[in-house]
Amino acid sequence: MDISNLSLAELKLLQQQIPLEIKKRESQEKEKVLNELKLIAESRGFSLDQLVKGGEKGKTKVGRTVQVKYRHPDNADLAWTGRGRKPQWVQEWLNGGRKIEELAV
Repeated sequence: MDISNLSLAELKLLQQQIPLEIKKRESQEKEKVLNELKLIAESRGFSLDQLVKGGEKGKTKVGRTVQVKYRHPDNADLAWTGRGRKPQWVQEWLNGGRKIEELAV
């Protein structure tokens, strides 16, 4: 497509239309592929949901609750497991010359 002969106004209009057309075409293509995948799955005796959910098994990680190691003595709502970055209240405690052992549960 030769766009060198288009006016500035025509180029700007084209510039606005292109992203919309790309989104529309991507959506159509996704739907087409999804329908093809559904047909393949059904031809083998499965639903697409069964295959997708079945593929996730073993990959999901069961999170376990980590015990609180540190708690503020004056405000029990302020707690920290000791993992990750120190919360601001812990940092303020330490900056005040106090020891982290004083917060241990």
